[in-house]
Amino acid sequence: MRKILTYFTFSEIVLWSISILLITVPFFIFDRENYLTYGASIVGVSALLLNAKGNPIGQVTIIIFSIMYGYISFKNQYYGEMLTYVGMSGPMAFFSLISWLKNPYNGNKSEVRIHRIRWYEILTISVLTVIVTIIFYFLLKYCDTANLLVSTFSVTTTFFAVCLTMRRSPYFALAYCLNDVVLIILWGLAVPEDVSNISVLMCFVAFFINDIYGYINWRRMQIRQYGS
Repeated sequence: MRKILTYFTFSEIVLWSISILLITVPFFIFDRENYLTYGASIVGVSALLLNAKGNPIGQVTIIIFSIMYGYISFKNQYYGEMLTYVGMSGPMAFFSLISWLKNPYNGNKSEVRIHRIRWYEILTISVLTVIVTIIFYFLLKYCDTANLLVSTFSVTTTFFAVCLTMRRSPYFALAYCLNDVVLIILWGLAVPEDVSNISVLMCFVAFFINDIYGYINWRRMQIRQYGS
């Protein structure tokens, strides 16, 4: 416990506490049944804080979250989310884990060395993102996915984000911010059908706040590692 308290800054502990509050209060007001959803939200927001620190354990936690969230999405017929997280985010988090472990900063395995991404890498990732988006659009259409266009755009933003994560770029957090906005819209559309989905909605509101912090902290890390 002492190591945990010294590893995280006071502001990070406050951020995590506020995030847990954002998730917990709606759950016990509107849900009180889907504890898997509640547990996935706690795991997810904890993973984001670890990722914001550049800690590879965050990628392990993302793999766990992907499995849990994939099942939740399946129950709500959001097949795009299920396929994205179970078939893409989880496996790519595994490859990100390998990349982060192979590239520690100054031998410190709890902090990854940041990679300054090049223009040709962005171009390659963008082309791959377009290809993946087209494939998933027809796949999701075949599966009769609810809110097809929003679900497809979620695939787009997620794939772009996970590629940047694997390349150890600070911009992965901004890509996830965009993905969070898409998911806030997606689950907002599900609230009229089932008010308990407010719990999932607030989960991604908390994710959005944490991803903003993630980008800010990675920029600080980049300045510390490279001096600019």
